Amino acid sequence: MRHVAHPAIAGSHLARLMAASAAFALAVAVQAQDAGKQGSATNAKDAQEIAAPTPAPAAMASADNRTTYPAEDEALYEARFNRLLEAARTGAGLASYDPLEPVAGAENARPLPMADEPALSAEALAKAESYAAARNSNAFIVVKDGIVQHERYFGDTDRTTPIVSRSLAKPVTALLVGRAIVEGHIESLDQPVADFITEWQGDPAREKILVRHLLDMRTGLLPQGFSREPQDILNRAYLHPRHDEVIINDYPVTHEAGTRYEYSNANAELVAPVIERATGMRYSEYLTEALLEPIGAMGGEVWVNREGGTAHSGCCLLLPAQSWVRMAMLVMNDGMWEGERLLPEGYAEAMRTATEQNPHYGMGVWVAGPYVEKRGFAHPSVPYGKVDHAEPYLDRDLALFDGNANQVVYMIPSQDMIVLRTGNAPPKDAPWDNTVLPNLLIRDAAARTGEPLPEPQAVPGKAKSARTR
Repeated sequence: MRHVAHPAIAGSHLARLMAASAAFALAVAVQAQDAGKQGSATNAKDAQEIAAPTPAPAAMASADNRTTYPAEDEALYEARFNRLLEAARTGAGLASYDPLEPVAGAENARPLPMADEPALSAEALAKAESYAAARNSNAFIVVKDGIVQHERYFGDTDRTTPIVSRSLAKPVTALLVGRAIVEGHIESLDQPVADFITEWQGDPAREKILVRHLLDMRTGLLPQGFSREPQDILNRAYLHPRHDEVIINDYPVTHEAGTRYEYSNANAELVAPVIERATGMRYSEYLTEALLEPIGAMGGEVWVNREGGTAHSGCCLLLPAQSWVRMAMLVMNDGMWEGERLLPEGYAEAMRTATEQNPHYGMGVWVAGPYVEKRGFAHPSVPYGKVDHAEPYLDRDLALFDGNANQVVYMIPSQDMIVLRTGNAPPKDAPWDNTVLPNLLIRDAAARTGEPLPEPQAVPGKAKSARTR
């Protein structure tokens, strides 16, 4: 029997995990609307207009122009929205994702091998763990040369506890597209999405959207934003029990495909229906058979919009910490696993290669790119939602899975090292800096071997900028 969700996620523990995830975006939005931008007259609404200078067909477009869904679905949507809005106002979150669908893992899933004697110093590992522990972490893992050097869990979390992924789910969509290309379900990254989302055929704007655009956030679809209004398409695309149909039928296009980076959950959420239509399998089943089983990863659960409905692929996937590490190992190994090619040749490199429209984002994966002190998820012009980077990364080829609440899986090629930190958002008095953990461990690894430090992240004006596609 395949590995399924561990009972440790049940009850109050699950509620706390979900509370941190389900309300994150809206809670931030409510706070942004309620409080002015410190030291600036620019508020969140102004910043969103900067992100999308060409006004979208209003996200609050007339309901008369929208697809009609069953009354019971609308009632469920309204109940979900009201719960989320109230939770965001109080700083809490929804009690759970409902419903959840099992994601079976590998039949013979085993823990990654543990080092008898770590290749990193005890002092550096202790310092790194302390940094993670002080910032609401539930898991911290360091892997070097395919061997676990250090592994620590906090609170109720253990090795088998599925982690609420938030946007760590987005690189999974890129891996599944790669698997579907290898298996012949998808022709290439440049195949039109309309070949699968046939509702888009005949639509001049949507017919230009390619599969790669779903992964690198260049579809031209309305960027991520916020609203307290229940009929705003951004809320319906997240909470509606037919959220996939809402995105397919009603979600606005604001730019020509391929011309602009705009972070949006809608891009990644469309991967689930594409995978299901391309393969004829449910998203959870294909995730297991095409990815988790081949890499020996444990399973968990995924939020589906309704019983028997469509999975959320842009968020809301729960898998144990080592499963995320194994996926990063697959990317680091150029799509090879134990001698078998699971991703097309060059595909993993494409995931780690930025576009001209955003020098810090590839396909589901963030890259070092040119050094900036603060890097956000939204369009680079958006002035809020930034993550600190106190110094340049010490490896210019560093890439990472990066999700809400500073959930990260760093991939450090120069040291053949992967570092994972998952958990809730750090406290205000201990903010997160994206460079602390990787740079601490890179310095230690180099010192232990006596080798020089790798080529660091490029600093504009001093070094050549990141590669772009």
